[in-house]
Amino acid sequence: MIVTRLEPDSHGDVDWPMLNGDRRSVLTVGVFDGMHRGHRAVIERLVERARELGCLSVVVMFDPRPGAVHAYARRHNSEDPGRGYVDGNLVTSVDQRLDVLREYGVDRVLIVRYTMAFSTKSYVFFLGQMVGRLGMRQLVLGSDAVMGANREGTVKSIANVAASTGVFELDVVDDRGPGHARVPSDSVDPIWTPGGEPQDPTKGMTRAELRAWSKRHQARQVRVWSSTNIRYLLSQGRIGEANEILGYAHAVESTVIHGEQRGRTLGFPTANLDSHAEGYMPADGVYAGWIVDLGPAATSGTDDAHGTDDAHGMADDRTVSETFADDAPHMDGVDGTDGSSPSPRRWPAAISLGSKPTYSAVTGLHDRVLEVYAVTDEWIDLYDHRVRVEFLSYLRPQIRFGSSQDLIEEMRRNVRQTLDVTGSES
Repeated sequence: MIVTRLEPDSHGDVDWPMLNGDRRSVLTVGVFDGMHRGHRAVIERLVERARELGCLSVVVMFDPRPGAVHAYARRHNSEDPGRGYVDGNLVTSVDQRLDVLREYGVDRVLIVRYTMAFSTKSYVFFLGQMVGRLGMRQLVLGSDAVMGANREGTVKSIANVAASTGVFELDVVDDRGPGHARVPSDSVDPIWTPGGEPQDPTKGMTRAELRAWSKRHQARQVRVWSSTNIRYLLSQGRIGEANEILGYAHAVESTVIHGEQRGRTLGFPTANLDSHAEGYMPADGVYAGWIVDLGPAATSGTDDAHGTDDAHGMADDRTVSETFADDAPHMDGVDGTDGSSPSPRRWPAAISLGSKPTYSAVTGLHDRVLEVYAVTDEWIDLYDHRVRVEFLSYLRPQIRFGSSQDLIEEMRRNVRQTLDVTGSES
């Protein structure tokens, strides 16, 4: 898979590459944040049609998200976000999305930096560029896709252009999924329940109660299979529901840094992640999941800015830095791939996200921290390594315990729960 980054000029024009003079393309366009089941239905159809027609499969992907760019511009006198801009509502990073496109066998990915100047281009102009420069023979879109200035390029209007010009075909994929959900515009506190994930606050409401709740929270109706709904579910700690829509475990990626090292004194040394994690952080709480070592941060993979695709840097065996408590359940490291070398190393993980309420009053530190306890007998050194943290199940909210011993007992229980959730043995 070849990845190319493209920068619009000050007028919003893009210097599209000539892909292949002898082969035309089947193309799709979008952000694909989350790469959920609906997105995957579109990508699967794209690759299928490209192979049937002997064409290149091409994905045109926007980064940053158009919604984030427009929101930033409204607050900053129509300016574009700078290079260091961090989109806190991004479900998956560009690298994570590229991994999925690689899995499906996409030939080319063109990542266009979305700017306000680019946003002024009409959908008709954009379609002309796709046909003339990228050799688009067929355009594959989801059923409610839109493109172009003022979102005027609906599926219906694009179908009219395709029919009237005859230069490309439109293939619309049913990516709607199981109905709709209501997502509030303001913040809604999760409803914690003992022994399970937070609950849907609208569960059991009558129609009148649901209307009142929607009005109070300015809720809008969105597709269940949508990035907006996934973000809402993650913000509520409803990991199981989010993962069902994603079709895989939600994950964030970051670099392991030095923390307070209190976990070591408690018998549960943790990997502390840099606050600049890629991926959407769910609600504060304790989760069961996996931690995957992607290798030293300096060499772990990103998409190549010059149009070629880099292999991801993977970890080799490292020297010992920490041991784990003798009385805690353990699990040997598991190779999470098909056995090819080099490969990521993967362990069950008890994941804590929050401000450490048991100690914050003493330390005065109230920052939100992501800590991961790798449940393993191995001695591992993950400092300065890039890791992926996968969330499988919500275990409990952040709690202030009366003593360190009470916290230790609860952490032991959380480790046992993690081993159950991941299907590992103690």
